[in-house]
Amino acid sequence: MPAFRQVGEKQLPNPILYMAWSPNRDLIALANTAGELLLHRLANFQRVWSLLPNENTGKEITSLAWRPDGKVLAFSVGDTKQVVLCDAEKAEILHLFPVEYPASCMHWMEVQDDSSTLSSFSESEDESSRFLPKLPSLPKSTTSKIFSEEKSDEVTNLLGEVRLNILVVGGPSGFVELYAYGLYKIATLSGITGTCRSLGLSSDLKSLSVITEIRSTEDNPEINYIQLDTGLLSSCLPELTKMARKFTHISTLLQYLRLSLTCMCEAWEDILMQMDLRLTKFVQEKNTSTQVQDEFLELLLWGHASPELQALLMNQLTVKGLKMLGQSIDSSYSSIQKLVISHLQSGSEALLYHLSEVKGMALWKQKFQPLGLDPAAIEDAIVAVGSFTLKASELLQVIDKSMKNFKAFFRWLYVAMLRMSEDHVPPELNKMTQKDLAFVADFLSEHFSANEELFDLKGKYFNVERVGQYLKDEDEDLVSPPNMEGNQWVTFVKQSSHLKDSPLLFPTYPQKSLHFVKRMMEGSIDLCLQKPAEVIGHSVKQAVCLQLYTVPESSENTPRLFELPSLWNDKKAAMHYVVFCMPEISPSKIYILRRATDPNRSVPNGLVALHLNTPLNSSIDDETPAPASADSSYSCLDARFYDEETLTVVLRNLDDDDNKMRVLAQLHLNSVLSWDEEFIWDLTLRLEQQTERIPVQGLAWGNQSREMDNIKAQFVAVNGVRKVACVLSANLRHVRVFEMDAEEEEEEEERADESQEMSSDQDRLEDTMTNQSDTGEGGDGARGAEDAQVAGQGSGDVLDETAGSDTL
Repeated sequence: MPAFRQVGEKQLPNPILYMAWSPNRDLIALANTAGELLLHRLANFQRVWSLLPNENTGKEITSLAWRPDGKVLAFSVGDTKQVVLCDAEKAEILHLFPVEYPASCMHWMEVQDDSSTLSSFSESEDESSRFLPKLPSLPKSTTSKIFSEEKSDEVTNLLGEVRLNILVVGGPSGFVELYAYGLYKIATLSGITGTCRSLGLSSDLKSLSVITEIRSTEDNPEINYIQLDTGLLSSCLPELTKMARKFTHISTLLQYLRLSLTCMCEAWEDILMQMDLRLTKFVQEKNTSTQVQDEFLELLLWGHASPELQALLMNQLTVKGLKMLGQSIDSSYSSIQKLVISHLQSGSEALLYHLSEVKGMALWKQKFQPLGLDPAAIEDAIVAVGSFTLKASELLQVIDKSMKNFKAFFRWLYVAMLRMSEDHVPPELNKMTQKDLAFVADFLSEHFSANEELFDLKGKYFNVERVGQYLKDEDEDLVSPPNMEGNQWVTFVKQSSHLKDSPLLFPTYPQKSLHFVKRMMEGSIDLCLQKPAEVIGHSVKQAVCLQLYTVPESSENTPRLFELPSLWNDKKAAMHYVVFCMPEISPSKIYILRRATDPNRSVPNGLVALHLNTPLNSSIDDETPAPASADSSYSCLDARFYDEETLTVVLRNLDDDDNKMRVLAQLHLNSVLSWDEEFIWDLTLRLEQQTERIPVQGLAWGNQSREMDNIKAQFVAVNGVRKVACVLSANLRHVRVFEMDAEEEEEEEERADESQEMSSDQDRLEDTMTNQSDTGEGGDGARGAEDAQVAGQGSGDVLDETAGSDTL
């Protein structure tokens, strides 16, 4: 019976550029040429969800990486130069950040378990949650409208477990960056030449393996293997974890404050819109040359209104409309006030707490100075946060005064309209003190434009200059700064020679807006965040650089994301493995290079070539006689490590004239990785120039293989933990998925035959689908065919097909 059980097959409308299995679920993520991100389930290859390209994220996905716990999927976008973190359960964008170059590869790893480290950090995290209240949620309707790609409530939960995990991002021009928890950049590496094609950070953090492609105008592109010494990350793991978690908290708090300010700006714009909506028609239709402000002052002083103003108040605004308008504007002012109190001040307090802890860490120079923590820079950031908090308090006072004037104005206008309509005026509203009169006069002078033009901070006929000037994101000084002449504390500080320039007092910047002070705060904090990334990046040194081979021109059209070499980190043995082929030199051989994760530890027999012999059994199916082609030779098209001792490969029969026969096989490496002969590497030459001296081991795959009928298999993605594999055809549209630890049963074989017949029919339609997708951005007809196929494979909700760990 054939090895491996086929559990799904599908023809896709758009070519697949990348595929990656979830680390701990039977789910596979696919990225296609249309910019879609797809998530499919193992059973019948049913689609769970799809994330369409948009302007915020981009349309050109260049790589994928799963977080080790399988809850978050990262994908890089080339056209917008961003890395996006997506919730694997809800298909929601959790976070995104820009990168200098389009990322060509990513790798997300988790450090080895250290119980002592975990316990110490969990205690510190408990202290943080004990002292800091939970931040209130932002208004969802507002944040979704403004920042649809950011889910503020989800960002604070991205840290996940206490154990450190690092997202490594690589790109052209030797661009490599490391992000703790996928959020905070802890290292920017330099000194790498060429474009990164594959990355592998060891789980002990001692080294980073990089496959680079160096292009020149004269020769073919050259593939190199580089091992970088990241010993500082390993030796300072407890300190690095604590610092990374603190700075990740700080980064998410900054984003929280940005969203809060955006909500405040929206509430402020609502006030302008509500008033302008009522006043526009009145100003357009009035025949007098007087201003809106003059019309209301005349009503205030003499008790009677012009015919135009009276018509506006009684016919357009109405008493009922005035009450609704007053409630609406009062609600907008209250929203701004609540956002300042509950969001800006709470976020600022949390920032001060975390920065103060980081300052304490920086003062422990023995532990944290090697990571680049600068106490002086952190102190500047603390001062900037303090200034931001003071400016928010100043805004609160301005809002409080504006609301007093606003309520006095609407109370007076309500009484005036009741008198115009000759209605009864309640006695409690009929009393108006000299103070109330001053509030109304202040409101008219401050909030109605002196001329009917459109200003940056004003509506056409109504402005909230006092409040709006604080929300303006410009460098100019405030138009109406607060009057501090009668403030006793300000006078006391100015008169005190000790307090005047004291570092204990936060500067206030009375002439600047809230946005300006916020940008100063962000700049100071960014300096704190960037310094460790520079210091750690400079500490990373190149341990070895090995020239492997050149890429023939014939393979230039092959998608780079699938091409060998592939990297694997053996956590138990603390080894880096590199698997590659040199088809132009020796088509029937697979090369395995291994190096210790510790650059200072040498590994005997670091390179071996595996010769692909005929299978041990006479046929793939042991119940049938051996065919004449049993002595055929094979070449490797793709190879991925299934686990520490097994390699999953896609093989091509070199004797097949039609170039269609493909074999999926599991190669067991226990015996072949224990060879005696040592390879002496000449570092002045490429490996392809010294292949005759490489030790060669014979290899047979026995029963662990299966012929791929009716599919021109080319690439494979595997997950040894879940024991699954996905095979992709050469045209990048046809996929099959297998359970690797099960064999086909007789009934399943019959279904497989039917599936093969279907595959042959689909192969004949392939060109038609290609034309449809090329002419219609993926082809509505092809997409409809795919959806119909999904519907035909199973009824009901896809999410309800399986339960337990596989259910999202």
